[in-house]
Amino acid sequence: MKKTIVAATALLFSLAAMAGDAGVNEKVLNAFKKDFSSATQVEWTTGSGFYKAVFLYNEKYVYAFYSEEGRLLGLTRNITVSELPLKLQTCLKKNYDQYWISDLFEAAREEGTFWYITLEDADTRLVLKATAEQPWTVYEKQKKA
Repeated sequence: MKKTIVAATALLFSLAAMAGDAGVNEKVLNAFKKDFSSATQVEWTTGSGFYKAVFLYNEKYVYAFYSEEGRLLGLTRNITVSELPLKLQTCLKKNYDQYWISDLFEAAREEGTFWYITLEDADTRLVLKATAEQPWTVYEKQKKA
């Protein structure tokens, strides 16, 4: 699972930007329009075998990933702590209160919804992962230079 997340993240950074809908195949565009008919400010990028749409939906920016066949692979969005489930908020406050938050996002896939948070202090950067069933676990820990 860790390798999948790392590979997906690396893939995101290696995308080549495309203007508007140019180069996005009809299956993907139709699937997107069906899934997110009220989306605005849509921008597309492409990778090897997938497309990514960044768009405004319900006043938040969302990232949707589609296969070349038009199948929705997953969604991500940046969120605030108050948008986390209450038990995850409580766990953060109880166990990680000495850190500040530098990144927090939600990822939804067929397998479920996952939350990733990056916490920092003067010496350490922690990336934690949680699901609705599993509380925060350390996904990655780094000492700062």
